[in-house]
Amino acid sequence: MTSLKRSHASTGSTTTLSSKTYLRTLKSGKVQKIVRELYLRQDIPCSSQLCTACLDLAPSGFHKKTETPVLSNTPAATKQFPQGHYLVPDTNAFLSAMDLFESEGVVQDVVVLQTVVEEVKNRSLPLYHRLIALTKNEGKRFYVFFNDFRLETYIQRDVRETINDRNDRAVRKACAWYAGHLKDAVTARKSVRCPAVVMLSEDRENLKKAKDDGLLALNLHDYVSGLPDADRLLDMVASGREGRASRDSKAKLLYPEYMSISAMLTGVKAGTLHQGIFNVSPYNYLEGSVHVPAFDRSLIIQGRENSNRAVSGDIVVVEILPKDQWKAPSSKAIDEEDVNKNENAENEEDEREAVVTEQERRALQDEVKKTHGKGVEGRPQPTSKVVGIIKRNWRQYVGHIDKDSVRSRNKESRAQQAVFLIPMDKRVPKIRVRTRQAADLLGKRVLVTIDSWDRESRYPVGHFIRSLGELETKGAETEALLLEWDVQYRPFPKTVLDCLPGEGHDWKVPASTDDPGWKGRRDLRDLLVCSIDPPGCVDIDDALHARQLPNGNFEVGVHIADVSHFVRPNNAMDKEASLRGTTVYLVDKRIDMLPMLLGTDLCSLKPYVERYAFSVVWELDKNADIVSATFTKSVIRSREAFSYEAAQLRIDDKSQKDDLTKGMRHLMVLSKKLRAKRMAAGALNLASPEVRVEMESETSDPVDVKTKHLLDTNQLVEEFMLLANISVAGKIYEAFPQTALLRRHASPPKNNFEELSNQLKVKKGMELQTDSSKAVADSLDACADPNEPYFNTLIRILATRCMMSAEYFCSGTQAYPEFRHYGLASEIYTHFTSPIRRYADLEAHRQLAAAIDYEPLDASLQSKAKIEGVCKNINIRHRNAQMAGRASVEYYVGQALKGRIIEEDGFVMRIFSNGFVAFVPRFGIEGLIRLKAMGGEGEKEPEGVFDAENYNLEIVGEKATKRVELFEKVKVRISDEAEESTGKRKIRLQLV
Repeated sequence: MTSLKRSHASTGSTTTLSSKTYLRTLKSGKVQKIVRELYLRQDIPCSSQLCTACLDLAPSGFHKKTETPVLSNTPAATKQFPQGHYLVPDTNAFLSAMDLFESEGVVQDVVVLQTVVEEVKNRSLPLYHRLIALTKNEGKRFYVFFNDFRLETYIQRDVRETINDRNDRAVRKACAWYAGHLKDAVTARKSVRCPAVVMLSEDRENLKKAKDDGLLALNLHDYVSGLPDADRLLDMVASGREGRASRDSKAKLLYPEYMSISAMLTGVKAGTLHQGIFNVSPYNYLEGSVHVPAFDRSLIIQGRENSNRAVSGDIVVVEILPKDQWKAPSSKAIDEEDVNKNENAENEEDEREAVVTEQERRALQDEVKKTHGKGVEGRPQPTSKVVGIIKRNWRQYVGHIDKDSVRSRNKESRAQQAVFLIPMDKRVPKIRVRTRQAADLLGKRVLVTIDSWDRESRYPVGHFIRSLGELETKGAETEALLLEWDVQYRPFPKTVLDCLPGEGHDWKVPASTDDPGWKGRRDLRDLLVCSIDPPGCVDIDDALHARQLPNGNFEVGVHIADVSHFVRPNNAMDKEASLRGTTVYLVDKRIDMLPMLLGTDLCSLKPYVERYAFSVVWELDKNADIVSATFTKSVIRSREAFSYEAAQLRIDDKSQKDDLTKGMRHLMVLSKKLRAKRMAAGALNLASPEVRVEMESETSDPVDVKTKHLLDTNQLVEEFMLLANISVAGKIYEAFPQTALLRRHASPPKNNFEELSNQLKVKKGMELQTDSSKAVADSLDACADPNEPYFNTLIRILATRCMMSAEYFCSGTQAYPEFRHYGLASEIYTHFTSPIRRYADLEAHRQLAAAIDYEPLDASLQSKAKIEGVCKNINIRHRNAQMAGRASVEYYVGQALKGRIIEEDGFVMRIFSNGFVAFVPRFGIEGLIRLKAMGGEGEKEPEGVFDAENYNLEIVGEKATKRVELFEKVKVRISDEAEESTGKRKIRLQLV
């Protein structure tokens, strides 16, 4: 029931009250009447600079503040609309072409209706966030018009009218009002031409009704065709479902139909179905796995039909197959590029016969034949199939066009053709893209997105977004890895820069201690503080001091950059930092979480200048046990910024007897005691392949690769940062037991170590105890080979891969025993020591400031739900930053080795039935050496006899037989080669 009850004058504009009444039946059986009232107004501006009537409304404005009109008085003219035009897209237009709307300099002066914003939010949260970002970008001129609150554009839903039909009608009504309103505005000004108001839609019915109403309405294809550079822009529009349906009307259905959401949820609740994240093996694109809470071991999914259009990262529901269909995990490395070469992207008839190609069948057949034995790797395991998708994890994918799929290479031709994009991520299937620029895109890095994956298509269908540049060029490859790992790398917007101190680089700590900036701070400028960091570090988060007290104990201070003084909760800079989550370090650049003014100057604890800090000061006895701990905001003045090497030289130089050096020596002695205690408690000393790429200073080209060597000073800094993080974690948890932002590292399930444990037992006769972190640590210490010093590091690298990932969490969501950090053997832990580069630390600073009554706690840090949301984002950002950093090292290592042929020692990390993975410590690279690459010149591919139980592969060639054993040291030849299918250069390893 809806009624318009009354209207009255309000500041010269009409305000009407619309009232809706709903009847709701309660559990008790009583009927409750709910009345919702909606105030309809006439003072919501159109926001066009052409309209003087709305300009007069601006000072009071709908948002109660002065508003500058968003829409230009000279909107873009095109062939179709020479007088200029404003666009009013409906929901389908945004869902189909968000990439087009985001493109710089293509679409401006857009009216985004409130109805559309809400519908986009209901349909796709990621697209909604992108749409909101567009409305905040001043250069784009996207104006949100609250059509459901303006009297003339508000419409009520008719009886038996669907919500979708009501919303379409609301869009048409708003378009009609805008057209009439602008006509009146322009008539009043006489000298100005009236811009067209163009509705954009991908809905045929909505377009037809708009045209019947006399409105200007176009679909995306017709509108974009009239723009300059139409060929490139048309590729950015998703191919509509209707268009595909007409092409695919006779298509054979290749994949099983998905269950309904309600059937899936019922099955999961009953325990007959299971939900989890689908992960594809990086070595075999035909095999995936899903970890589900009900079982210790992941469920295997083998073959295209069983994976049923799931893409790595999707949240899926699976059904366990009957026991007679259970299989052993794959022992074969299979690349899609090798198996499905020369497929015709244009002719879908090729794929209508079956989901699995003949080549794939053969690959799986060979697999069964070559797998012998019943070791851990050879035993059949529970196998399952995907019955539905709960949530797609589709994103933008970077790849290159498969040159074999391009049928026409005529650069003059602008005919559309279907091609395959091969993603950089080998776990993602080829994507079929229709494009008019295929010939131009060959040899380039290309960004695409997936639009759909229907039952009748063997591959997902997507559309082109843009070209990043030539393959292998520094710019294209760097942008590719940033996009691939979703790193926010755009320049900081003006709203963020406006939050910086007005004095810029001239900002200083106030000279007078009576200044409000000194309130609640301790003056620690007399302490002999120094920082110890990697060479060239400019964003200095932390500094240290130590001095002996008269009672023989030590005062030790960890001083951390007081970033929270400059970044206030919920302002534009804070929101940007929370979105970015972390600074990302690449080989040749840094993608900052905070603007450079703060990160490398005002917050950075540079030497010889006064800086605001947040200090943790302990009294430690001679055994490095804590006597007391104090937390305080402070002002410090660092005496020196050391690199790890310089600090080590200073400590070791016996001729240096000054107080600063003595303090560093105290820190060194205490850090060794802290480390010994941590190790005794079961902390793990793990390893990862760490290399440093040396660059040519003039050109920034990579010239060499060096293995990172850790010094005692590295461990000195690490120990005191850990101690500070543990102390702060205890303090903020004590103050805020439900909402402290902490970091935990879950103990890995025993079966995570099962394979490594069995490998060590079979190959080396060694036991890997996994009952506790202490047992793992002691076992790893014992895994030593007197003939091969690197063996212990190799095992630690493999053990690291068996671990769970550490994660940020809100204290109120876990029981206290679950707070434990397994790797550090600590009961409680957080991140506090790097607020310039990690958002988690900034939040911990705010909580600690409230815990010591320095300032009240912001509401956002008192909400468990909000902190959980922050944790979810920063966990993803932290992992992505690590992966982007590794990808950058991998690219530059490849460039440093370009054109060189080097022989190096490697170690066998994993064995397949058709090859093995070798790891080369000197360069931190690992690669698959296949059987087919082991035959000599003119020889046929050697036969492989794979013994899964004993982890070895016998390579039977025409002239000789070799045996490769797991963990064995091998000599490998490293060279680079251009892959035929991709045109991309990659590292090639060969067994010497």
